[in-house]
Amino acid sequence: MHHSPRHPKAAYLLSKEVWEVIYPDWLQREISSIVDITPGIIGSDCWRDHTTALASVEVLFSGWGMVPLDREFLEATPSLRVVLYGAGSVRGFYTDEARQRGVRICSAWQANAVPVAEFSYATILLSLKRVWRVAETAKQTRSFRQPLRLPGAFRTKVGMVSMGAIGRRVANWLKNHDLEVMAYDPYVDEATLRSLGVRRASLEEIFATCQVVSLHTPNLEETAGLITGDLIRSMPDGATLINTARGAVIREDEMIDVLRDRPDLTAMLDVTHPEPPPQDSPLWDLSNVILTPHIAGSIDGECARMGEYMLDELRRYLAGEPLKFEVTPDLFLRMA
Repeated sequence: MHHSPRHPKAAYLLSKEVWEVIYPDWLQREISSIVDITPGIIGSDCWRDHTTALASVEVLFSGWGMVPLDREFLEATPSLRVVLYGAGSVRGFYTDEARQRGVRICSAWQANAVPVAEFSYATILLSLKRVWRVAETAKQTRSFRQPLRLPGAFRTKVGMVSMGAIGRRVANWLKNHDLEVMAYDPYVDEATLRSLGVRRASLEEIFATCQVVSLHTPNLEETAGLITGDLIRSMPDGATLINTARGAVIREDEMIDVLRDRPDLTAMLDVTHPEPPPQDSPLWDLSNVILTPHIAGSIDGECARMGEYMLDELRRYLAGEPLKFEVTPDLFLRMA
């Protein structure tokens, strides 16, 4: 006897501004073909006006602007079984209460890892040629004299701090180059590092010997201020520090002091703490600091990749298959 495919009730609940960025028309059409979706979007600020629709919803498609899964929300959504979060960190809404009630939470953090890894990889290679400094010098001197020593990408040491989804992807791409890559991550086993062509090293060794150090550290209590001024001060002449992780992992005031003393060093910061830096922060004025406004992660068209990951997850859920991007309590503790 054939069972007709199940079409559970579903809804979109997230910020209006990002709805069609994460779930563009083509994705919405796909989703509508396999679930009975409430038309339109329930904005995070007005979900209480939609409790009738929410009461029967089994699947929530979400993204930036998700409502905390607190008691009030869980009581209003008795049928809720899975939240498909088309963005990265679930810290803003995850609760033990939801877990205990059996609500499964999936996150597109792996999809968000792709553009961050692409940005970091490109930036590492460009930093080995000190591209920003060289470009600036060429303009200032109106000449193509090459006054700076450039490490280049032949047998040069590159350091990575943390080897999560992003760090591993970057390391895998760096295998295509003649580089010596070393990594600091107390939680990653030897076999994984070996498979990525990476040697384990201490933070001290990485900072003292690598021409480029790229940070991929999640923002946890134990990683706050992990990167000290002393570590940065120990970097070789002309080295570059790249941060596409979180601003708080660096002791920013200590870094600023070092960058003032060491004009040869470059800090390439896509993230700061706070973000953006205060108007009077020296980061705006130091010539050896390159600031980009948190663009490494999914931007514009790249956000639809996160929505697509959640559509794939929905298909697995409906088929009763294991979910690929479920946030387990263990994973939650290690996530940014």
